[in-house]
Amino acid sequence: MTYSFDKIIDRRGTDSLKYDLAAKRGMPEDIIPLWVADMDFPAPPEVLEALVEKSRHGIFGYSDTIGDDYFNALADWYASRFNWHLSPKWLVKTPGVVFAICTAIRALTEEGDAVLIQEPVYYPFAGSVRANNRNLVVNELVYRDGRYYIDFDDFEDKIARNRVRLFILCSPHNPVGRVWSEEELAAMGEICLKYGVKVVADEIHADFVYPGYRHHVFETIRPEFADMTITCTAPTKTFNLAGLQISNVFISNTELRKKFKQELEKTGYSQPNIMGLVACKAAYRYGAQWLEDLKSYLVSNLALVRDFLAQELPSVRLVEPEGTYLLWLDFRALDLPDKELNDLIVQKAGLWLNAGPMFGAGGEGFQRINIGCPAATLQKALERLKKAFR
Repeated sequence: MTYSFDKIIDRRGTDSLKYDLAAKRGMPEDIIPLWVADMDFPAPPEVLEALVEKSRHGIFGYSDTIGDDYFNALADWYASRFNWHLSPKWLVKTPGVVFAICTAIRALTEEGDAVLIQEPVYYPFAGSVRANNRNLVVNELVYRDGRYYIDFDDFEDKIARNRVRLFILCSPHNPVGRVWSEEELAAMGEICLKYGVKVVADEIHADFVYPGYRHHVFETIRPEFADMTITCTAPTKTFNLAGLQISNVFISNTELRKKFKQELEKTGYSQPNIMGLVACKAAYRYGAQWLEDLKSYLVSNLALVRDFLAQELPSVRLVEPEGTYLLWLDFRALDLPDKELNDLIVQKAGLWLNAGPMFGAGGEGFQRINIGCPAATLQKALERLKKAFR
């Protein structure tokens, strides 16, 4: 590979949410944090160079994108990788995908309206619905024979009975690792069309798909889907840029875009973070080889976890991921209550993972682990887990 990901970089003392908040959150000081979804790898060198060059200028005034360079970097990326052809007028920049989801909730629904999600799912979905005083409706995913499926009968029934106005789609799905097939996306979209349900598609993990699978941009499945969809993207997961707070939201329908922008204005947010813009443009323009090498490294890390569990901890089952660098581990064979399981992992193994129940219905007995780290760190974490359970 052109790029190496083996170097262990000390992130403590850098105001890192992942590393420096352990004691504040009641965790042991020497804990290995594999919870929040950022990676322990530096961003692509080309991105770092662009940020350094910008910093040398020394002035960080109000900024926005001028000319076509920024949009073209995004358009080329999505056209070449996903056959998604963007228009500049569709783009709305926000400081994050969760920010965009909350904005969309307020723009497309009223207080008390029903919003549907598919749990277990990224926990800010439920939090965003409740915080905006909407009615949370859950279409729980079905776990069968080591894989997750959509209960389409329940999906349609929940939409019809609750008069759902908005569906928040997680694609690829975090934390269960599903990369939804074209047929699955089409089936959900047709139901939403039937009942007039708008869709917010969180596709932030689109670039992380394992060999043998393909990510389909939801709104490209059917021409009609684009008119009912707000698609949320960002370079932040792909290139490890979360702290720079930049996301790119695409809304092709004029009326939906108008409503979204009107709600955005109410937040007082206008020009984005200049360093986020610089990093985003550089990443999409020059980061392709870095990403390909990273994905190869993640395949190796996944194999490390898979083999270790099979040989050393067969009672812990890996839910085989199709996408993302977040693994969903099934601990239910140990028959431990979630509090005991979490205490064992934190206090005995010295690992900070994400406990399954925080992802909602169906999360009991599961844990989420982030493999976006050097293999040596991951190996150390697995050894700790083995020692604690034995």
